[in-house]
Amino acid sequence: MSAFSEAELERLQHAAALILAAEERLPVLRTLSWDRDLADKFFASGEKEPPAPEYDIIDPSPSLELLHDAEHLVDGSTPVHAWLDRMIDTVEETAALLTCVGTSAFYGHSVALYGSPTAAIADGKVTALDLAHRLDTVLSEFDEGSMLLEPPEVLTAEDVRSRMEKELPEHFGDRAPRLEVTTNVSAKAAAGSDYIKLRADASFSDLDVDQLLHHEALIHIATGYNGRSQNRFPLLAESHPGNARTQEGLAVFAEFITGSLDPRRFKRLADRVIGIEMSTEGADFIELYQFFRERNPKDAPLEAFESARRVVRGGLVNGGGPFTKDSVYLGGLLEVHNFLRAAVTTGDADLIRALFVGKIDINDIDAVRMLLDEGLISEPQFLPPWVRDLRYLLSALAYSTFLASVDLESVEKRFETLLTEIKD
Repeated sequence: MSAFSEAELERLQHAAALILAAEERLPVLRTLSWDRDLADKFFASGEKEPPAPEYDIIDPSPSLELLHDAEHLVDGSTPVHAWLDRMIDTVEETAALLTCVGTSAFYGHSVALYGSPTAAIADGKVTALDLAHRLDTVLSEFDEGSMLLEPPEVLTAEDVRSRMEKELPEHFGDRAPRLEVTTNVSAKAAAGSDYIKLRADASFSDLDVDQLLHHEALIHIATGYNGRSQNRFPLLAESHPGNARTQEGLAVFAEFITGSLDPRRFKRLADRVIGIEMSTEGADFIELYQFFRERNPKDAPLEAFESARRVVRGGLVNGGGPFTKDSVYLGGLLEVHNFLRAAVTTGDADLIRALFVGKIDINDIDAVRMLLDEGLISEPQFLPPWVRDLRYLLSALAYSTFLASVDLESVEKRFETLLTEIKD
């Protein structure tokens, strides 16, 4: 017997469509974007004049009206009702965020949507800032020189496009995302619903190619494709603040499990979290820029500008009100990793594949399972290799689950003594 009557299912689908229409009118990252000339002016000033970004004004009224109509349709106690209720709250908070762009109130809404570096996650005690400082301490000692690592291969944007154009069809067939080399992008690379843009003047490493494949293509684009196939609930195709932590955490985990997450990339993610906390405590754009330059002196100055921009976009350039989205990369990694370990512990591998039916938040996994069980959404078509064949992932997670029970402090002390004796 179905959990929903035809009338109730129609109401839920209508509510989801209204929520999607409301969310699409509130493009967060596009609204907070900076023109490239802000970087040009900053460097022309000798890196002394902070940028003065201007943002589009968003009228949230049409979205709020749509949400008001959706609220009247969501009346029930199933996980699906809870999912749509949470989505309504998320979109309302997104509307509030975009009405406060460039003001001190922006930060509070950002924390409500994305969390902050000091928010407890995973076990309710550990924070993204804890992980960031740990990574910063450990990885600062493991640079290419001290570890005698092979220097990364240096690639141009055209090199990257050429390599990826050969790989993407293997995973997507005739739906392979298109690749575009352009100057009209701030980051080194950015993904859309069916494309990846590469910044023409950026330098890439060999692992950057793998990261783009596993992070952008096989997570962000693939989950979008899977979500768009859910005809009853196309809301599952949409990226929004309510699923950012899980989606970015899943994407970073994909880099990790495939061996694509090199130390410099991991440390860069940690530095962004530290930068957000610095801005919260009052650091301005120039202080952030100098921080990122010192942390990655081999990078071009534009990369430090980009990192600082990510921290203050939409908030206060002069400090005290950052955009906290970049804390979700490490926070999401911790959350996703722990979720996957729990799925292995309970022996429920289907929970892992359920993460890929579209762009979802881990907190909504019970709603996803209900929709799958009811036949209201379909199994994901596009899956990364490490999910399509779960053997390696299950082995790795089973081992890491046991490792978590080991007293690592005692182990570290034991081997610290041993390694010191060897070095002496």
